[in-house]
Amino acid sequence: MRNGHTRVADYIISSLAELGVDHVFGVGGANIEDMYDAVHHGDGRVKAVVAKHEFSATCMAEGSHRTVGGLGVVMATSGAGAMNLVPGVAEAYAARVPLLALVGQPPRDLEGRGAFQDTSGRSGAFNAVELFGSISRFCARVDDPADTGKLLAAAVDAARSPRGGPAVLLLPKDVQQAAAGALRPLDELLTPTTVPAAAHRQAAADLLADAARGGSGIVLIAGDGVGHQDARAELAALADRLGASVAVTPDGKDAFDNREPRYVGVAGAIGHPTVRRQLEEAAVCVLVGTRLPVMARAGLDGVLADTPLICFDPEPPFIGPQPDGPPVVHVDGDLRAELRAVSALLPVLPARPAPARGPEYLVTPRPDSPGVRLSDAVEAIGSALPDDAPVVSDAGNASSAAVHYLTAPHRGKFIIAMGMGGMGHSFGTGIGAAFATGRRTYVLAGDGGFYAHGMEIHTAVEYDLPVTFIIFNNNAHAMCVTREQLFYEADYSFNTFKPSSIAAGAGAMFPSLNAVRATTAGELRTALTETNSTPGPALVCVEADPAEMPPFVPFLRQLESLTTPSGATHVDYVTPVG
Repeated sequence: MRNGHTRVADYIISSLAELGVDHVFGVGGANIEDMYDAVHHGDGRVKAVVAKHEFSATCMAEGSHRTVGGLGVVMATSGAGAMNLVPGVAEAYAARVPLLALVGQPPRDLEGRGAFQDTSGRSGAFNAVELFGSISRFCARVDDPADTGKLLAAAVDAARSPRGGPAVLLLPKDVQQAAAGALRPLDELLTPTTVPAAAHRQAAADLLADAARGGSGIVLIAGDGVGHQDARAELAALADRLGASVAVTPDGKDAFDNREPRYVGVAGAIGHPTVRRQLEEAAVCVLVGTRLPVMARAGLDGVLADTPLICFDPEPPFIGPQPDGPPVVHVDGDLRAELRAVSALLPVLPARPAPARGPEYLVTPRPDSPGVRLSDAVEAIGSALPDDAPVVSDAGNASSAAVHYLTAPHRGKFIIAMGMGGMGHSFGTGIGAAFATGRRTYVLAGDGGFYAHGMEIHTAVEYDLPVTFIIFNNNAHAMCVTREQLFYEADYSFNTFKPSSIAAGAGAMFPSLNAVRATTAGELRTALTETNSTPGPALVCVEADPAEMPPFVPFLRQLESLTTPSGATHVDYVTPVG
C-alpha cells in the first residue's frame, strides 16, 4: 500500500503471502519496480531477492520449490529481462516445477506505438503471450486491472495442477500502479484441488499382485515427480509391500533412500548396470513420478520392450504400448493418493528379501595425468555432507560424476536440471535452496557452468547465505572435449581454455568469501569440513583433468566400439565396497 491506497501490485504481493510464499526472486527494472515497491511496503511476509541475471532468478525460485515445496515466484522487467527468463521457464516446464513468473510490460497506452521493450504483438512487435505460452501451462496479459484476481488465480491453479509447471502473467506498468478496487481475495477465486481417481487402479493392483505371487522380481523406477508431490513415504511403503527393488532417474536421485537395501542405483545414461540386471529378471516395471525420458532409459529400451509396465504419473509414459507387446498401464491422478489406493487394493503378499547387493559402478579409464579424479572428488564430497544437506548439481562431467557416484543425503535433497540441462543452472538453484531451507547447500559445477552464471556467487555473498560452491576446474568444456575425441576422432578442440585461478580470482573479487583451491581429494575433504562450520558462503575449486572420461554409458560404449575389433558394447562394472 502506498499513500493509503492499495494498488494492483500490492494486491498481488499480499495474495502471494496468503499462499505461503516467503521469497520472490528477480532483477529490477522500470516496468517491474512497482512490484518491488509493493514488497517494501508490504507486511514483511514476502521478501524480495535481487539476482544478477533473470535466468538465475528463475532457478532460485525452482530451488526454493524443490527443497521445501510450494510455489516458486520470479519477477522480471520487460525486454531483455523478460527474454532472460526463457531458459529458466522452459526448464520449469520440462521438469514440471510449479512456478509463477510476473513479467513487467510497458504502459498500455504506449504498446504498439514504439514503446521501449514492446512485446505486445502490435505494430510489428513480437508477442510475449505467444512466446511464453509455448513454454508455460498458462500465460496471460493483464490488460484490465479488474481482471487481476481471476487471472492470478488461473495462473496459480495451472502452476499447481497435477502436471505442474510455470505460469506467466504479463503486467503492464500502469496496471501494476492502478487501484486494486474491489478485487476479491485470491483464496475465493482459486479452484479447489480435487483430482479424480485414476481409472486403472485395479488393473495396476492386479498386475502387481500376479507378479508378486509368481515370485518374480518387481522394479520400481522413481523420478523427480516423487519429490514434487511429496510422495517419498508412499513410494517406500509400496516398495516394502511388494518386496521390490528401487531405482531412480538422474533427477529423482533423492526420491528413495540411497542407503536402503532395496536401492539398486540410477537408471539411464549416467546409471548403474545393476538396474538393467534387475529389470532383466523382473516380471513388471513400475514408473513412479516419471515418464522415463531418454536420459533415464538409455540402454534399457530393449529390456523394457519385453516387460509389462505400470506408470504412476499425471502424464503417460514415453514408452507406449506396442502391437503384440506387454501391457502398459497408466495410473494418472494425484501421485500420493494413487500409490496409497493401489497399495490398499493389494492382497497379502509373500515376503520378498531385498537384493543382495547395491549399485554397481561403471569403470572409466583413469588418465595418467594431473588432477583430482572425479570418483575421488565425489567420495570426498560425500564424506563431508551433512545428512540433511541440499545438493545441487550442474551440467557436464561434474553432474555425471555426482549422479553416478554420490550417495544422496538421507534427509537432504539432490537437484539437477534434466529438462533443458542449462549450464550454470545450479548456482541460482542452490541459492534458492539455501534461502528456503536455511541449511548449508552444496553446488557442484564445472568451470564452464561457473563462467556461464557463477557471478551469482555475488548474491550469496550479498545475503550471507550458507552455500558452498564446489567448482571442478578442468579448464575446458570437458564433456564437449570428450565428444570431439570419441565421435570425431579429433586432433583439435574448440572447448579447451587457457588456465585460470578461479579460487584466487573469486577470493580477490569477494574479500568476505572463503575461497580455497584443492589439488587432492584429501585437500577437498579438509576444505569442506572446515567450511561446514563457518557462516556464509564458501568456494572450493577442485583442479580436475579434462582428459578424464565421465561415467556416461554412451561414451564408454563408443570408446569400446573404437577399440574393440568386434565392435562389442559391453560395459564393465565394479561392486562398491561396503
